[in-house]
Amino acid sequence: MAGLQADKDIIAGLAEATRDEVEYEKKKISSDTTSHEHELDGIHDGLEFPTDEERRTLRRVSDTIPWSAYLIAICEMSERFSYYGTTVVFTNFIQQPLPPGSKTGADVKQAGALGLGQRASTGIGTFNTFWVYVIPLFGAYIADTRWGRFKTTCVAVGIALFGHILLIISAVPGVIEHSHGALACFIIAIVIMGLGTGGFKANVSPLVAEQYKRSKLFIGHTKSGERVIVDPGMTTSRIYLYFYLFINVGSLIGQISMAYSEKYVGFWLAYTLPTVVFMICPFVLYFGRNLYVTSPPQGSVLGKSLRIWRHAASGRWTWNPVQTWRNLNAADFWESAKPSNFKGENRPKWMTFDDEWVDEVKRGFKACSVFMWFPIYWLTYNQLNNNLTSQAATMVTNGVPNDVLSNLDPFALIIFIPICDNLVYPGLRRLGIRFTPIKRITLGFFAGSAAMVYTAIIQHYIYKHNPCGYYVATCQDEAGNPLTSDLNVWIQTPSYVLIAFSEIFASITGLEYAFTKAPKNMRSLVMGVFLFMSAVAAAIGEAFVALSSDPLLVWNYGVMAVLAFIAGTIFWFQYRTLDAQEDELNAIAEGHYEEK
Repeated sequence: MAGLQADKDIIAGLAEATRDEVEYEKKKISSDTTSHEHELDGIHDGLEFPTDEERRTLRRVSDTIPWSAYLIAICEMSERFSYYGTTVVFTNFIQQPLPPGSKTGADVKQAGALGLGQRASTGIGTFNTFWVYVIPLFGAYIADTRWGRFKTTCVAVGIALFGHILLIISAVPGVIEHSHGALACFIIAIVIMGLGTGGFKANVSPLVAEQYKRSKLFIGHTKSGERVIVDPGMTTSRIYLYFYLFINVGSLIGQISMAYSEKYVGFWLAYTLPTVVFMICPFVLYFGRNLYVTSPPQGSVLGKSLRIWRHAASGRWTWNPVQTWRNLNAADFWESAKPSNFKGENRPKWMTFDDEWVDEVKRGFKACSVFMWFPIYWLTYNQLNNNLTSQAATMVTNGVPNDVLSNLDPFALIIFIPICDNLVYPGLRRLGIRFTPIKRITLGFFAGSAAMVYTAIIQHYIYKHNPCGYYVATCQDEAGNPLTSDLNVWIQTPSYVLIAFSEIFASITGLEYAFTKAPKNMRSLVMGVFLFMSAVAAAIGEAFVALSSDPLLVWNYGVMAVLAFIAGTIFWFQYRTLDAQEDELNAIAEGHYEEK
């Protein structure tokens, strides 16, 4: 995508609950639901709630998406336009030299500016990717503890705008000709932009879903009179589907238009237009400020969450690693940390919360353990932004810029997201098939694996049809003109379409899972953990750089395919019991927490 690269300190190694815990949780949460379900809260008042029989038999539908969610999605669309519109030209700006006689970097043959070469371009690009996905952890902490999501988002927009202005300065005539000065300004710009982008992304994703207030299943009726269950979980899923659609509209337009801006006008325009579009954000945030549902910060809950885990784990450690694993995943693991187990003065002073909040924390830890597998998925996705673009340059393009082909991914997402929402998902529900988050994420891994298998096959035939055999990237004729295989570049299309489907199933569902499974006062933090997985993937990807050149590219794509398939298989067997617990996990009542 262009979208979320997707568009991640929490304890790793927390595994899935055992089968005994499933039955335990069903009994526990069922009793909690009974006691809380009909309380007046101003949100669910007057609604009819389904019986156990109706939960099993009635068809489920999503609720209406609130307009405030669309306004926030517009902010994300303009931010993604600005981010991908600028980063799409970073490679040429850093790697290629300033064309002779040019004062803007524009050239119909090859645009360029700094002339630092491919190694510097790859290094700076990798740093930028790592930076913008590490910062969300910091942005999430500020939002959850100090400012709240809305204020943090507004401040992040201001910081990013300042970085965009510096980026424009690095490319204006009079500066771009002096490579050292332009480079210094450029590096400062991407560091500041990364601060803004990271703070924005950690908070805008939970903020958009937060606009929908309902959290309990209730009875509704279709226009035909059919009695159905309105499912808040499905509504959140639908919100993120269209949120992702807006992301890809912005990134698609930004990438294509700026690729031509650098080529025919110059880098200053390719940096200015995204900045102008990004300025939509503060206006939309300001004029809609009275419409948005916002949550106030509730102090630092991360330390207390880790303290709960440490208290629950005390006395469960042994020298036998197998027994320790079982103890840490026992059905009653979290029970010892619940305040109801302590009476009077025996209750620790730091326990300023109730039992329900402990249940929420448990659910958040489970979500974070799910995310630990995502770096393997992002490894396959990241091939889209580098190796697939290089592969396109070794085929017949008929004048189409090779870096434009990557836009097939957001284009496919724009087409297939509405199809999934209006046809595929409703069709599965009518057939009685519950396409729950764990199933979707697993399928996303397999779709990413299939994309890499297809790409490996294409690469094999590129080697076979190129006159230089396994050295296609440097193949030239006697006059120095590049020689390509006779394969048409559009045969890459299935690779991009399969990656798009993998995003629909894995990336979008990951956003949904981060929101629905986190405690309300930790949503930004859990979302930050999810986004941080992209930074981990970027770091892991450095280990595979040696495979990213001729004659090893078939091995590169093959390794990615195998890793994604194995990870998806292990992921399903590890978390399939969570799949059965979906309703129970979503039905956990909101806990009470006091900062002291």
